[in-house]
Amino acid sequence: MARDDLFSPTLPPALPGPPPVAETFSRHQPLAARMRPRSLDEYVGQSHMLAPGQLLRRAIEADRIQSLIFYGPPGTGKTSLAQIIARQTKSKFERLSGVESNVADMRRVLVGAVNRLENTGASTILFIDEIHRFNKSQQDVLLPDVESGVVRLIGATTHNPFFFVNSPLVSRSQIFELRSLTEAELFSLLQRALTDVERGLGHLKINADENALRHLAKVADGDARKALSALEIAVLTTEPGSDGIVRINLATAEQSIQKKAVVYDGDGDAHYDTISAFIKSMRGSDPDAALYWLAKMIHAGEDPRFIARRIVVHAAEDVGLADPMALVLANAAFQAAEFIGWPEARIPIAEATIYIATAHKSNSTIKAIDAALEDVRSGRTLAVPEHLRDGHYKGAKRLGHGEGYQYAHDHEGHFVPQDYLGADKRYYEPTEQGVERKIKERLDQWRKQAEAARKKPAE
Repeated sequence: MARDDLFSPTLPPALPGPPPVAETFSRHQPLAARMRPRSLDEYVGQSHMLAPGQLLRRAIEADRIQSLIFYGPPGTGKTSLAQIIARQTKSKFERLSGVESNVADMRRVLVGAVNRLENTGASTILFIDEIHRFNKSQQDVLLPDVESGVVRLIGATTHNPFFFVNSPLVSRSQIFELRSLTEAELFSLLQRALTDVERGLGHLKINADENALRHLAKVADGDARKALSALEIAVLTTEPGSDGIVRINLATAEQSIQKKAVVYDGDGDAHYDTISAFIKSMRGSDPDAALYWLAKMIHAGEDPRFIARRIVVHAAEDVGLADPMALVLANAAFQAAEFIGWPEARIPIAEATIYIATAHKSNSTIKAIDAALEDVRSGRTLAVPEHLRDGHYKGAKRLGHGEGYQYAHDHEGHFVPQDYLGADKRYYEPTEQGVERKIKERLDQWRKQAEAARKKPAE
């Protein structure tokens, strides 16, 4: 069949061939490479798309895979999943790198795929790691063969393909986002590596403390390759005891992944104690202490959004109207944290922390709203005064609604003393702090005018 006949509907039937991905491995290979999953059942993570019944799993098992693009953080299993797909679909697995490969390499693989399809009917999976590194012309080379089905492309990237991969290629591919592995998933993977005699470390006598493995799983930050590499370093650099057993404790794990374990449980006392110290340090106007507790939470892997939410609450509760910009900056820090995540989010969060810690403080806002809420809960519900009721609908005048209301902007200073509540109540008591001092001056003047107006009819 000539190359021009690739769109012909009659192709030779698929013939069984050799395994598409080599099953053999060497003990000299890194542990992360040896422990690559060989099937979907061995694959750890990505249950949102690979759990039984999910779209991608159904497509793989039914051999209905077309071109795919996987994107997500490093060490989440993009390459492993591509190899599993090739094995499951009995396809030839060809791998190129967006960093090292050029157009000549691509054409060589594509010609080989054409010959394979024509001569044996066997399909080819072309896996391109870091596909976003290919420029537009390199990506365009793939289009005809992807569109005709000569190859089934699987691209992997840590960048959002909608921004970094050509639109024509994206439109011909299904996009799947891989997520960072959870701490529990990484812990399970480390346990498997310790017990796997064939590919892992099970041929050695190893006694690993649970807290050491959990530290590796936590600090690896969702990256399976990083977790397995750290475990391998810990095992290979630790001398066996007199009984021949390699013992991995927390200190060894810290050295292997070069990050100290911090006493900080994500949902226990340390979590709440640390955020409490952080808030109280800002309230106490000690930016240095606040930054230390912030650094501890960052180092321990706390969710940046959790920290930012607490800063927003603190800005409203403890700074309040003494410096209204504190809430604006806190909200900006929250949006930045949600948008960029660690590690860059440490900068806007630290900026908000320092600003709030050094700002004038006032808790008048929370005291005011809580006092009003207490009256609503426990007291008699006040009716809306007649002159404040909506007077814009038909028949409102007949009910007297809105009658006697005075429009503030028609009066000097854009203020007119009139009853807005129907009761003599005071909830907001401004302080002398920062901007609130000016608010207090204005409010005191208005309240004096209102008091005088209330006394006038009685005189």
